[in-house]
Amino acid sequence: MSRALPRSRKLFALTAGAALAAPLALAVPAQGAQPAPGSLAAGTYTVTPLHFTVQAGGRSCVVDADLYRPDGVDAAHPAPAVLATNGFGGSKTSTEGIGKAFAARGYVGLVYSGLGFGKSGCLISLDDPRTDGVAAAGLVDFLAGRRAADDGTRADFVAQDAPGDPRVGMIGGSYGGAIQMATAAADPRLDALVPFITWNDLAYSLAPNNADRATPGVFKWQWANGFYLIGEGQPLLEPSLDPSRINSLNCLHFATDACETVLLLNSGTYPQVGTDKMLAYARSVSPVSYLDKVKAPTLLVQGQTDSLFNLNEAQRSYDRLRGMGVDTKMIWQSAGHSGGQKPGELDLGQGNLETSYVGQRVLAWFDRYLRRDQAADTGPAFAYYRDWQSGYGTAAQVPAAGSRLYLSGDGTLVDDRAKVARGSRMYANLPVPTSHSEFSLAGTLGVPDPQPYDLAGTYLGWRSAPLTAPADLVGSPRATLKVASPSAARVQDSGDAADKLVLFAKLYDVAPDGTKTLVNRLVAPVRVPDVNRAFTVELPAIAHRYETGHRLEFVVAASDTAYFGNRGIKPVTVTSAPEDTGTLDLPLVNGRVG
Repeated sequence: MSRALPRSRKLFALTAGAALAAPLALAVPAQGAQPAPGSLAAGTYTVTPLHFTVQAGGRSCVVDADLYRPDGVDAAHPAPAVLATNGFGGSKTSTEGIGKAFAARGYVGLVYSGLGFGKSGCLISLDDPRTDGVAAAGLVDFLAGRRAADDGTRADFVAQDAPGDPRVGMIGGSYGGAIQMATAAADPRLDALVPFITWNDLAYSLAPNNADRATPGVFKWQWANGFYLIGEGQPLLEPSLDPSRINSLNCLHFATDACETVLLLNSGTYPQVGTDKMLAYARSVSPVSYLDKVKAPTLLVQGQTDSLFNLNEAQRSYDRLRGMGVDTKMIWQSAGHSGGQKPGELDLGQGNLETSYVGQRVLAWFDRYLRRDQAADTGPAFAYYRDWQSGYGTAAQVPAAGSRLYLSGDGTLVDDRAKVARGSRMYANLPVPTSHSEFSLAGTLGVPDPQPYDLAGTYLGWRSAPLTAPADLVGSPRATLKVASPSAARVQDSGDAADKLVLFAKLYDVAPDGTKTLVNRLVAPVRVPDVNRAFTVELPAIAHRYETGHRLEFVVAASDTAYFGNRGIKPVTVTSAPEDTGTLDLPLVNGRVG
């Protein structure tokens, strides 16, 4: 594999597994202990290890699970169930807190190790609904009383909507989030979903193109290779002679298509046939391709501090589900794969469901759809964490980008086309990355990461005037650009999308002393479809306040350390004139910039 991770990063990626595996691991009061102040009384429960033999991906394998049964729950006094599985690299152990928390609150819990993880068999197939979804549906059959565990255990104590139709919801984060939608697509019996920090389209997640999703994007090599190494390391981390877990020497632990996708992305080339296959596969295992089969009410929770699965991923799922009439609501919390946990936010490691905003929303969601409490208030359609004001902001919908600024030839952002100064500016890319947004796993592991930077001559920036009052942005900014790059124009129709121009758009917050902050360290990678035409960039969504005296800076850079960049030297010129210039549209909910 070309551009393999250095040895230090391989070790780094493998040790990341535990941290990435359990974004929703939580603790609750032990049996018989007093609950935390403000929480519901913690009930006691029993935990029973179970195994289920399933057919998945053309293989027969065993799923390792734990059943959490609240005391007093039996056939005469059934309870609804909560099903959960781990984040990538984890197991039922890393997610046991979910089972404990909901069993203590009177729910039957079934927590299992996802296929290929922990002591569960089969290959890692990236939450494919045809494999992982079908396997999870087998566990729903157990909760329905349709099948027994391998040891003969049956669940005759789960509330049923109809014979063979259990009252069951799912919750989990990241890899344990997407599996919920994959399961709901395979099994309509699910009654409620709460996916945290997960993806809509893996093709976008791993190689985003924020200008044109039909054109292959820019490889997010640090995140992708880190997870690949964690997956391939599973037989070493969880030693097993189970043949269902082994594919081949070339592709040890993943489904073949998943390995071929990573190999192609690392090759730095996008040949038409191979690229079409890669995109088709990545999308086939993504909600973008099967959300029309999901009917279960869904509460989406996404993290603002997340460069792996950004807020745009959740918004696409949200828009699609609501467009189909599915009861869907969305919360943008602060914490994501890149860190960002804030005091008072939901911290499932502490089990603060009753005392956090997101926790209360989760409990209300399950009260409404699992306990059938029609009085339960499931909250507003959209809510977002804001660090500049107490409490979450709410809205009927995600604000659109409607406040327009113009890119002036003198490097300023102006609010009137007539104020645009005529001028041209140029930047160049070098054979090595010259801009830095993040070291992708640093936030998760808590290791130092250099501050974002752009080297002079390799980017262009446009700054607003100092703000006279605070301005709040909530949503996805959009920029329309037209660039000139003769070097890119000569090769962009070669038949290999890797020859097209790559650039990175982003927003900084510039303080009065000149200190620059890259908002949430997020960038918008773009592989320009055609440098001879204008194109529009959808930047990552944010919820951010620009304080009085601060400036907003829009930057276009040649490269970024977290991504593959341009193939070859491709200088770029941007020309501005009042009658023809780029624009930046901002989702302002308060104040103005200009």
